Amino acid sequence: CREAELKHGRVCMLATVGWIATDSGLRFAGDMFQNVSTIEAHNKMLEAGVMAPLLAGVAVVELYGGWLTLNGFEERIKREAGDFFIGKQVLPKDPEQERLMRLKEIENGRLAMLAFSGICTQAVLTNSAWPFL
Repeated sequence: CREAELKHGRVCMLATVGWIATDSGLRFAGDMFQNVSTIEAHNKMLEAGVMAPLLAGVAVVELYGGWLTLNGFEERIKREAGDFFIGKQVLPKDPEQERLMRLKEIENGRLAMLAFSGICTQAVLTNSAWPFL
């Protein structure tokens, strides 16, 4: 369950920042990305044909994650939940500090899951951009 919570927390942390950045006016270059509200972005990008490469990239990451989970479960590789073997260099070397950093990640992930749910709900209910004032 920790694997799923970490994955969903990481995705929601990125999604929350992305939603706020988009509603604040930050856009990718290109005409198709301009003048599209965050609420209608999915449908507009689907019409533009941008979603297939995005989903292909997500599929590759998911296949890798599935392979890691299966091999970790069968103890063919030494792996902790949520470990994709990238980014360990940024963890503190002190075991206590590393434990605290991992705790912060899971707590911030939980907060981001709630935040993203709230942002989506508020955006659809008010049909307006963040900060919904």
